[in-house]
Amino acid sequence: MFSLNRFKYKLVALITVFFITVSGTFTTALASDGHEEKKGFNAKEVILGHVKDAHDWHIVDLGETHVTVPLPVIIYHPERGMSMFSSSKFHHGHDSYEGYRLVDGHYLASKGLTAAQYPEGSIIEVDTNDNPTGQKIYDWSITKNIAFLLFGSVLLVFLMLQVAKAYRIRGHRQAPKGFQSLVEPVIIFMRDEVVRPNIPGAKGEKYVPFILTIFFFILINNLLGLVPGSANVTGNIAVTAALALISFIAMMAATNRHFWGHIFNPPVPGGVKVILAPVELIGVFTKPVSLMIRLFANILAGHIIILSIISLVFIFGSLNKVAGYGFLPITIVFNIVMMMLELLVAFIQAFIFANLTAVFIGQAMEHQGDHHH
Repeated sequence: MFSLNRFKYKLVALITVFFITVSGTFTTALASDGHEEKKGFNAKEVILGHVKDAHDWHIVDLGETHVTVPLPVIIYHPERGMSMFSSSKFHHGHDSYEGYRLVDGHYLASKGLTAAQYPEGSIIEVDTNDNPTGQKIYDWSITKNIAFLLFGSVLLVFLMLQVAKAYRIRGHRQAPKGFQSLVEPVIIFMRDEVVRPNIPGAKGEKYVPFILTIFFFILINNLLGLVPGSANVTGNIAVTAALALISFIAMMAATNRHFWGHIFNPPVPGGVKVILAPVELIGVFTKPVSLMIRLFANILAGHIIILSIISLVFIFGSLNKVAGYGFLPITIVFNIVMMMLELLVAFIQAFIFANLTAVFIGQAMEHQGDHHH
C-alpha cells in the first residue's frame, strides 16, 4: 500500500544525499588548483550549458575528466546523402569528423565568427582547412532533449500500462494498491474536475485520455528535469511549442460553425464588430502561444535560479576560499527549498497546461446562443 509519509521521507532523503554529493563536489573544486580557478568561473557559460540542448549527455565532471554519454549524430547532406556516427567523434567540439564540425565558442573565436552566423551547438560542414563551407545541411540527430523525450514517453507508457494491468487483475471494485493507489485519485480528479466541467456532455468523455496524456507527459518530464544530470526538456521552447501545437490542433478539430460565427460575427453593435472580430481572431492564436510561453518560462526560470544559487559558491570561492566554504551551507539550504518549490511547480504547470487545454477545447465547442463568458 502506498504511504505518503514513507514517500516524503524517501524524497527528503534523496534530496539530502544529492546536496551532500554536490557539496562534496564544490568542496573539491574550491580546494583544488585546477583549471577553473586559473581561468575564472564563468557562471553564464555553466548555466546555459546545463539548460540548453546538446549532442551528448553530460553527466558530471570529475577533475579534468568529463563523464558524458555520446548520442547519435544523423546528418543529411543534399549531395553526400545521409551520414550517421557518434557525437564522440567531435571530441567535445575540438575536432571535425567526415567534413562536419560541432560549433562551440572556441571554434567561433578562432575563426572570427559570431553565434548569429553559426549558433553554438549546431553542426556545420567544413572544408579541409576547417572553415565553414556555407552548405545547408539537415541535422536530424538524437540530441539530449530528444533522448529524454523518448525516455519520458517510454516511462509514461510503462507506468500507465502497469496501472491498466492492475485494473485488469484486481478489477475496479477492489481498493487500489501500490502505484495504482497514487495514480487513481489524480485520474479521477482530472476527469471530474477538469475535463467534465469544461467539456460537458458525451463529447467530454472522449477527451479524457487526451487531457490525461498531456498532464502526465508534462509532469513526468518536469520531474525528470529535476534529476541531476538530466535534460531540461520542458524548459525548451521547441518542446513547449510542439505541445501547444498539439493542443491547438485538438482545439481546431473541436470547432463548429457557431464558434467561427462568434469569432467573425460577434454579438455586438455593427460598428464594434469591425474592431472586435480581428481581436477575437487573434485570440484564437494567442491561446496556444500563452500555453507555450507559460510552461517554458516557469520551468526554465526554476532551473536558472537553482543553478545561479549554486554558482554563487564558485563566484565567492574565486574571490576567497574561506568565503566559498562559508557560503556552501547557505547554498545547500536555499537549493533544498528551491527544489521543493520546483517539485510543486512541476505539478502546477502540468495541471495548468492540461486544464487550459480542456478550457480551450470546451470554448471551441460553443453552441448557438452560448455567447456568455
